[in-house]
Amino acid sequence: MGVDGVRVGHWTDEAAKTGCTVIEFPEGTVASYEVRGGAPASRELDLLAPDKTVTRVDAVLLTGGSAFGLAAADGVMRYYEEQGRGAGTPAGPVPIVPAMALFDLGVGDPRVRPTSESGYLAARATRGEQVLTGGVGAGTGAYVSHWRGPRGSRHAGLGYVEHSVGDLVVGALCAVNAFGDVDDGRGEISLDAVRALAEPFELAPERAHTTIGVVVTNARLDKAGCRIVAQGAHDGLSRALTPPHTRFDGDGFVAAATGRVDAHVDTVRMLALASVAEAIRSV
Repeated sequence: MGVDGVRVGHWTDEAAKTGCTVIEFPEGTVASYEVRGGAPASRELDLLAPDKTVTRVDAVLLTGGSAFGLAAADGVMRYYEEQGRGAGTPAGPVPIVPAMALFDLGVGDPRVRPTSESGYLAARATRGEQVLTGGVGAGTGAYVSHWRGPRGSRHAGLGYVEHSVGDLVVGALCAVNAFGDVDDGRGEISLDAVRALAEPFELAPERAHTTIGVVVTNARLDKAGCRIVAQGAHDGLSRALTPPHTRFDGDGFVAAATGRVDAHVDTVRMLALASVAEAIRSV
């Protein structure tokens, strides 16, 4: 990954079609978030709101397993506690590890979900080979075009793209698991998926998915600036998925800034938009 100090690790269960991914940040990283989908599964995101006290973040967890998979964050926290990282408290450091989950229970073994041990192993794997794309980690059971049913959907996985202007770098890592189709922006928008939204939910169990991701930059931003960048990430998603942000997707992004380069927030936001759109289209 082109942002210095940012590391990525995975735990993958190929047989069960699930996994989790940890994105580790250097000390002093600031982050915020934006959720626009109607069915999010998340943990500790509210802590990243601009009006909340804690400004630092140690890592972000992207996980399969729906809300069950959020248990993997316990293991990520255990790993970083062992490294002495976290927000200082009288009882010792408390690692700040926001987490977002996608629904992959319908494509593999629904009895297997990322656990605390899975999260620990993914965090430890940040010291190993850097794999940013493909059917690994949180992208193991990630598919697109769920509205087409099991025969019409296709495997997607993780996508990563980064852009730079001078010393400024902005990258986007996305686990793409969408109700809708990937839209390359070159043709007319199909409304077939939109019409499928009108079907009764109980007759369409494939309506359980979610695209989640992290935008990382070496820009120097505060939490309000990171929120703006996370909003730009969703603008990129809206260009690359049709339909975006349905009531059945829990689409969410965390934007994290390591604070190494001065940059205008709108520049970072536009690079985030481009990186997210291209990362989703690359899967």
